[in-house]
Amino acid sequence: MKRRLLRISLKNKILFSILAGITLISVAVAFLTRYILVSSLEGELAQRGSAIAHSVAERGGSFLLEKDTPKLLSLIYDEAKLMERERLVAYIFVTDTRETVLAHTFTQPFPSELKLMRGMPPDRDKLVRSLTLDGQAVVDIAVPINEGLYRIGAVHVGLSQSHIDRLVAKLRITFLGFISLMIMILFFISTRLTRNITQPITRLTRISDEISRGNFDISLDLGGQEEGWDTSSCPAYTNTDLPCWNFDDAPAESGPADGGDPERYRNCRQCLFYRKRDGDEVVQLADSFRNMVWSIKLYRRRLSESEDKYRSLFDSGPDPIFVVDLKTCTIIDANPRAVDLYGYPKDELIGKSFLDLGPESNREFLSAFRSSAVACVYRTKMIHYRKGERPFFVNVHACPTSYRGKTSIILAVTDVTEMMEKDAQLIQASKMKSLGEMSAGIAHELNQPLNAIKMGSEFLLIMVERDLEVEKEQFREVVREISSQVDRAAEIIQTLRSFGRKSELARERLDLNIPVREVLTLVRRQFELENIHFELNLVEGLPAILAQNNRLQQVFFNLLTNARDAVNERAASEGPEYRKTVGLSSRFENGRVLVEVGDNGVGIPDTVKDKIFEPFFTTKEIGQGMGLGLAITYGIVKDYGGDIRIDSRAGTGTTFQVSFPAVT
Repeated sequence: MKRRLLRISLKNKILFSILAGITLISVAVAFLTRYILVSSLEGELAQRGSAIAHSVAERGGSFLLEKDTPKLLSLIYDEAKLMERERLVAYIFVTDTRETVLAHTFTQPFPSELKLMRGMPPDRDKLVRSLTLDGQAVVDIAVPINEGLYRIGAVHVGLSQSHIDRLVAKLRITFLGFISLMIMILFFISTRLTRNITQPITRLTRISDEISRGNFDISLDLGGQEEGWDTSSCPAYTNTDLPCWNFDDAPAESGPADGGDPERYRNCRQCLFYRKRDGDEVVQLADSFRNMVWSIKLYRRRLSESEDKYRSLFDSGPDPIFVVDLKTCTIIDANPRAVDLYGYPKDELIGKSFLDLGPESNREFLSAFRSSAVACVYRTKMIHYRKGERPFFVNVHACPTSYRGKTSIILAVTDVTEMMEKDAQLIQASKMKSLGEMSAGIAHELNQPLNAIKMGSEFLLIMVERDLEVEKEQFREVVREISSQVDRAAEIIQTLRSFGRKSELARERLDLNIPVREVLTLVRRQFELENIHFELNLVEGLPAILAQNNRLQQVFFNLLTNARDAVNERAASEGPEYRKTVGLSSRFENGRVLVEVGDNGVGIPDTVKDKIFEPFFTTKEIGQGMGLGLAITYGIVKDYGGDIRIDSRAGTGTTFQVSFPAVT
């Protein structure tokens, strides 16, 4: 039943409600009025019968005393036939005190039914009784005839009950006809009223259906006299950079963005589309709906232009752009450049797991967005794979977003493989240059084991040529020393080969002391030849870090080379009494493994401290350096998530602190 009521239109609900209310009120009024009118009519007819009886009693008393029956008979006939009484009065008869009928209006013998009705108690002034006479219902009204204090007879007036019923029925029909006419008039008024009330709502429903289908060009004919919208009349619609005075709360002093006539835009405050009229609630609802549709139409155009603009930027971007579902890690969208770079067709790329493009780096990268509410994340030199598992290096910048109702991230990818190859070539060239600078020290390092090997071999040769016997213990010691020096020379050569080979951006668990010691093996003799003293404080058992030994050798070699140049520059100005010192220390602190390279050289002025990591920046003379050492050092440290800090004061020395996050 409730569902059926819900399916009834508002118009019919209002109409049926009004009609039900009117009907209930009309029925209640009809029954009440019928009761009042019928009761009043019956009472009025009874009083009329009593009046006829009293009139006969008053005028017929003298005729009764004189026993003038003809006059008495004439009197009752006149009363019975007067005007419309003929249909109302069924009979009139007069009796004496002995209940003898003296005169009556019957044209037939006096009915036997009335003989039983003639008695009237002496203490009653009026007696009303109902009876049936010849099959017709009659109301008998009897009143006494008095002469002074004495009762001399009685008058009986019979009223026709059928005539009374006809009068009541006529009254009922007339009243019901009036009520029906009123209901018809009220039905007509209710129909027109409900139609006028619901017509704007019907139009709103029709317009809402069209809008829900995306048709915003429908005419808002809400009042029956609405004209179509000419959107070219609205500056804010034709130029989405302009504010709408009614919907954007633009300040009155704002001017047009296109440099047009400011008066034109000031007049827009009397908007051709926005309106709010006085009137009933339905009119105000129609105006509010019209304003809402206009604002939707206006902002829908702005949104459409914005979507077209950013879709164009998305599709025409020079770098690959991905939209990835954060929950499932699947690729929701990708621009054409991503298709070109990764080699997958778009229908194959969409729906593919983003982890498949770089499982080693992307898994940790995406987990950063799940673990905490981060704004944006930037990662450099991550390994991704083209179709066919071909690796290349990328920088990735990602920010959280919402895409098609899903929590997602948008990633911009930059291919840095070519740049890294050039960096590797630059680092390799720097290594070769460094090896050239260390040639004297390396030659000396190799000469020492070679000289020891030569001396041992010549000793054995002399003993053989002179046919001298060599003691077994002495022979064992010479051979052991030759073997030891061969191992030392091999270690130096292996270190040179390791340092000189082309490095790759790889990560392995590494003790940070290892690259420090290997670089010391290469430069120690060179530094000693230049009278530079080392102060070492390398803590054993440091936690491991994720890095690559060969690349970190380049870092510490560059820092030690800079320290050498700094102390040599200061020694040139202070003389031989100056002690040139370079310090190396390592420790574990606050979850990071640190190595400090310090010197007591000339220091770095505050004016250039912020520029020393810039490529090609150098304070050395022309031909003494290209200014790439510290830039390369900074890049390598950042590649492994490390940090490098400077503590320097001009004239007192410099300390470089290199730190990396420890791994368990």
